[in-house]
Amino acid sequence: MIPWVWFLISGLAAAAGAALLAADRGQQSAHQRERRQWAALRGWRFMLTDPQLTERWSHGVIARDGTGVARDLVIGSLFTRLGRRVVHIFDHEPVGHASSVVVAVQRRVGDADLVVELWLPDQPLPQDAQLASMGTVGDRIVLAAEPPKARALLTPDFVFAANSLGADIPVAWLEQDWVLAAAPCGVTPARLERLLRALDEIADLLDTAAAGDASETADRTDLRGWAANEFSPRK
Repeated sequence: MIPWVWFLISGLAAAAGAALLAADRGQQSAHQRERRQWAALRGWRFMLTDPQLTERWSHGVIARDGTGVARDLVIGSLFTRLGRRVVHIFDHEPVGHASSVVVAVQRRVGDADLVVELWLPDQPLPQDAQLASMGTVGDRIVLAAEPPKARALLTPDFVFAANSLGADIPVAWLEQDWVLAAAPCGVTPARLERLLRALDEIADLLDTAAAGDASETADRTDLRGWAANEFSPRK
């Protein structure tokens, strides 16, 4: 082939690559700008990156895709009937490109040992020896570190709230004092708002149940104390 033809082909390939790179950067800039504007409208904080945030969690898409870093991070809080909840929204970037958008809502009641994952049936399930399958609950397959504890959480209201997450959310999971979900890359702020409401509803259900259990335990303790004092020999 004539040498100048090779130069022409190389030049066209380079130009095409540069155009694709520019388009990709433009798309990233638009996405970042949209996320930043959404945070500003909410009065929330925006950060370009946080290399350590994802280390808080080790399940769901964090386990599947790797720890990575959090990019285009939004940090804020929701005002709910049970008080204020911290929220994080970020692009999960494990290997140089975003694999999903993670939305995390913090509960007001912590549980250091709690791990429950809710996967759509068409998703590959994690191969984690610490998680036992509880079968299909509602629209999702449930895996849990402690099935008896998880079973107590899976009330009809919880299942209804989990079903409302939507078919575009491959996994939601409970870990320690957080309720998290993974959304597809490029998710819109409007969709993030709906997802936040669904996760907040799940967090409310769990915290209300935990508060009820704590109150019931306190009442039983008080009754035991009353009985012991009332019927013990008087001096």
